[in-house]
Amino acid sequence: MLIGIPVLLPPDLLKWMREMGHGDELVLADANFPVASHAQRLVRCDGIGIVELLEAIVKVLPLDDYVEKPAAVMAVVPGDPVETTIWDSYEAILNRKTGLSSSLESIERFSFYERSSSAYVIVATGERAQYGNLILKKGVVREHD
Repeated sequence: MLIGIPVLLPPDLLKWMREMGHGDELVLADANFPVASHAQRLVRCDGIGIVELLEAIVKVLPLDDYVEKPAAVMAVVPGDPVETTIWDSYEAILNRKTGLSSSLESIERFSFYERSSSAYVIVATGERAQYGNLILKKGVVREHD
């Protein structure tokens, strides 16, 4: 056990977040995302929702403040009537962390898959909200952190 590390973060995820460099990306994949066919490194957190994981991750992972939007979601496919209310939760957590009024970029579905394939790590979650996928871009650790 460690002090100050959220217990939701499994050892492999902590290791890979530590290895990530500035600009590397981490994907929090919902339960429908094809993780096995896209992941270079895969961590399974099947019983945990993305909101809970995001709260834990932003406590230890700096987000990139050299880009306009350090996080991205998968855009709703045109004509799909899905309500993406989970994005409001993501936005609230990320805005608290970054101080930005809007932290989320929206990426077309297949572009999101392509970008995910080059992510440093993908975390498979139990998130059941459609379009719940989220990409985080790692920032830098500064002297005062």
